[in-house]
Amino acid sequence: MKTSVRAEYAQRRAQLLEKLGSSTAIFNSAPHAVMHSDVEYNFRQNSDFYYLTGFNEPGSVLVLAPHHEEHKSILFVRPKDSKAETWSGRRTGVDQAKELYDVDEVLPINELNEKLPAYLKKADRIYYRLGHDEAFNGTVIRHWRKAMAGHQKHGIGPMALEHSGQLLDSLRLIKSDYELEKMRRAIAISAEAHNLAMDLAKPGLYEYEIQAEIEHHFRKQGAMGPAYPSIVASGDNACILHYVENDRQMQEGDLLLIDAGCCVDYYNADITRTFPISGKFSEEQRILYELVLEAQKAAIAAVKPGNNFSSYHDAAVNTLVDGFLELGFLKGDKADIIKDEKYKHLYMHRTGHWLGLDVHDVGSYKHNAEDWRQFQAGQVITVEPGIYIGPGLAVPEDQPAIPERWQGIGIRIEDDVLVTAKGNEVLTASVPKELSDLEH
Repeated sequence: MKTSVRAEYAQRRAQLLEKLGSSTAIFNSAPHAVMHSDVEYNFRQNSDFYYLTGFNEPGSVLVLAPHHEEHKSILFVRPKDSKAETWSGRRTGVDQAKELYDVDEVLPINELNEKLPAYLKKADRIYYRLGHDEAFNGTVIRHWRKAMAGHQKHGIGPMALEHSGQLLDSLRLIKSDYELEKMRRAIAISAEAHNLAMDLAKPGLYEYEIQAEIEHHFRKQGAMGPAYPSIVASGDNACILHYVENDRQMQEGDLLLIDAGCCVDYYNADITRTFPISGKFSEEQRILYELVLEAQKAAIAAVKPGNNFSSYHDAAVNTLVDGFLELGFLKGDKADIIKDEKYKHLYMHRTGHWLGLDVHDVGSYKHNAEDWRQFQAGQVITVEPGIYIGPGLAVPEDQPAIPERWQGIGIRIEDDVLVTAKGNEVLTASVPKELSDLEH
C-alpha cells in the first residue's frame, strides 16, 4: 500500500477515534457468501471495514479503543498458513499487516476472544453495526454481556451497544479527494460502456448481448466488475424498476433503458440512459422523454449547499406533475396531487440516493421525522427521475385511465452529481442525454 494511501486510511481512523471519546468501536470484515452447495460468491469486503483499513481479506476485525493505554487501533487478521493459502489464496498475515497498515497492534484472529475484553474494559459503550454475519453479531453481544456483568464489581465497562453508523456515516458521506478520484475512474469507465452500448444496440440483438459488452468493458478497463446487477431493459421491460433478466430480443421502435455502472476499488458508479434503438423516438416516447429530462434538469439545479435533500426530489415531482396534468394523465388540484402522492402510479420512487462505497451509500436523509439533511460540498448523489407506464397500468379510482398508445413506455435518466462549494458538478456528463444526441 502506497504511503499516501496509508495516510488516507490512518486519517479516517484518527477522525473516528476522536469521535469515540471513551467508547470502543468494532468493525468486522465481510463473511464469505455461498452461491450454491460449497461454491462461494467472489468475496466482497464490508464497506465500513474497508473504509477504515483498506484491508481486503475475510476473517478480520478492527477494534478502535481510544481509551486504551497502549493500543488505540488494533487489527486482527488471519495468520499465514501455507496449506490454506494453496487452496484459497495468499494471506497478508500478522507480520506483513503490521508493516502495511499503520495500526498500533496486529494480532491473529484466533486471539480475538482472549484479547478483546482488554479493549472493552474501560469503554462506556460499544459501537458496532449489527450486520448479516450472525455469528459475529453473537460474538460482540456475548462480550458486551460479559463486560456488563463486570460493571457492578468494577464500576467501569460498556453499558450500551450502539450503531456505529451514528459516528461513521457522517464521515463516509463527505468524499475525500482520494475517494473522488476512485469514483471518477469508475464513472469514466461506466460512461464509456454506456456510449459503447448506444453504438451497438439495434433491433434483433438480445438484451444480454448489450449487457455482455458493457460488463466486458468494465473488466477490460480494470474495474472490479458491475457495481450492481446490470439492467438492460427494452420495450415494456423498462417499466420494471429492477429488471435483470435481460433476455428479450429487441424490436424495431423499442426504447432501451440501461442502468449500469462499475466498481473501482469498491467505489461505484450508477448511470441510467434511455434511448431509441432504431434511432428515432415515436411521438409518445419523445414527449415523455422530454418531460423526464426537464424534471432531471430541474432536480440537478436544486442540488447545492444549503438546499435540503428533499428539495431536488420536490423539483422533479413538480415538473413531472405539471406534465402529467397537461397530458391528461392526472386530474385535480396540483398541490393535493403532490401532497397525497397521487402521481406514484407513474413515478413511484424517490429521485436519488447517496453514492460511494455502497451504491445506496450510508448516511441518513433526515435528521429527524421533520428535518431533512442539507447538501454539503463533498457529497455525491444520483439524480434519476423517471416515468413508467406499464401495460395495463393500475390507476387510482379518482384518476384518468392512460390511453393505450402511452402504455409500455418506461424512461429513466440518471446522473451522478457531486455537491460543490458553489453548486454541483455532473460527473456523468460525458454520456449523452439530449434528444439531438440520441437520435440518428
